[in-house]
Order: sequence, then C-alpha cells, then structure tokens
Amino acid sequence: MRLGVDLGGTKIEVVALADDGAELLRRRVATPQGDYAATVAAVKARVIAAEGELGRQGSVGIGIPGAESHVTGLVKNANSTWLIGRPLRQDLQAALAREVRLANDANCFALSEATDGAAAGAEVVFGVILGTGVGGGVVAHGRVLAGANAIAGEWGHNRLPGDEAFWPPCYCGRAGCVETFLSGPGMARDHAAHGGATLAAAEIAARAAGGDAACEATLRRYESRLARALAVVINILDPDAIVLGGGLSNLDRLHRSVPDLWSPHVFSDHVATRLVKNRHGDSSGVRGAAWLW
Repeated sequence: MRLGVDLGGTKIEVVALADDGAELLRRRVATPQGDYAATVAAVKARVIAAEGELGRQGSVGIGIPGAESHVTGLVKNANSTWLIGRPLRQDLQAALAREVRLANDANCFALSEATDGAAAGAEVVFGVILGTGVGGGVVAHGRVLAGANAIAGEWGHNRLPGDEAFWPPCYCGRAGCVETFLSGPGMARDHAAHGGATLAAAEIAARAAGGDAACEATLRRYESRLARALAVVINILDPDAIVLGGGLSNLDRLHRSVPDLWSPHVFSDHVATRLVKNRHGDSSGVRGAAWLW
C-alpha cells in the first residue's frame, strides 16, 4: 500500500493507493498555518489514522509547496513560508519511524499524470500548474527529475518570452516572470490593465464564453503568452506530452488553441507534443506523492 500526502498551504490531504492505483482511502484536514511543529504533528496524525483505518502500514510520499536544498537538506522556495529552512523530511521520518520521500507538489502532479493519468505511457512528461501561482514538473521514463539544484521544471520564474508593454514585478524579486502573466491573479491583473473590470479568472472566462469582447481579448492574450512560454519548454525538453493542471486548466479552449499558437515558436517543422488536460483533477498531486514509491 502506498500513502500519499499533499501538504498544502490550506489543507493536508492523505490518500492510500493499492498497487494497481485503486484508491483505498482519502482524508483531509486544515493545515496549521504558520506552525511548523503542529504541521509535522498533523501529517503524522493523518498517516497513522489512515493506517489504523485500513489495518496495515504503507510507504509514505509527501508533496510539498517547495523543494529540499541539495546543500542543506532544508526546505526552500516554499510559499508556505513556515516550512522554509526546516529539516522537514528528517522530522517526518523521526515522527513516523520510517523513510519518507519528499517532492515538489508540481513534480507530484506530473508523476501522477505520467503514471496513470492523461499522459500514461509517455516517456517524457511536463506537468504544468496554472493556478494562484505557476509551477511545473518533469517526469522522464516514470521518474521525477529533481535536477542538480532541485528546481527542474520551475518555468514559472523565467521571463516570459516575447514583447510586452509592461513587465509586472514578481514576489521572487524579478519582473516579467511567466507566473506574473499566466497565474489566475496574473490574468485578472492583465484584464484590469486593459480597461476591464476587476474580475477573477473564472469570471473572465465565463463572460468571454457569453460574448464579452473585452474578456475574449484577455483570453486571447493569455493563450498567446501560454503558447510562447510552453514553446520554450518544448525547445529545451521536447516532451511527449504536456499536462495542464490547476484551476485554469479547466478552460478547455486552451487545449485546442494553444497548440495552434505555439508552432511558430518551436524549432521544428512539426510539433508532435500533445497538450492534454489532467485526468485526476485536484487529486492528482496527492496521488503522485503516493507514486514516489
């Protein structure tokens, strides 16, 4: 039995998978925000409770909103800031008295979709998170690629290719990052900057579908930017499949329009890379954590 834990900023979710990927159990609780010790204790409690309910012990994989430094072993780049600088894996291993595997949550998403999701059978998969932030993960031949610096797939903090009238500042200290344009808040900011009302991304999409010209223009700008950003990924990684996740992946039009737009930016006479929607929805990351074993 494999146990996967999604340690998010607002919730801790645990799933138990049988060897064939069948879901045996799923539970979630609120994350003790800002409290590191309570977070470790909550993860332990969820794992122990799941094993008690099922009557057996399993391997434990955990997806986190950050990464482990290869130099210090401490968490870095986490938007759940109370995890930063902490020896999370060591503390969880001590709490659970067993080996624990950790990976970035976007890597877990990519692994899930590459294992038994929308990209099952593909040799190289790039998993994309388009939500409050923008993340990415790489799976090759069934294994997550962490990279020499534990930042493989972090395309969200590269500068958006192409010309833009304005390069928004990013929390990372740079300006014009992919995340500032392609996140949900980035779409909302762009819509307002072009004279539109202050609307969330979901409302912009709904109004565009209803014929609102300004919202349609915002989505077309978004699609162009997403195509340019993914073309860079294709030129470097040349994946068999790119899987979209996060709230904005529910915009089905992206899967139709973006492949038509990325071709001029890809260094090839033909682009065989598939752009697909996730199969497991918002449960995909926690399933990928279980598949770390």
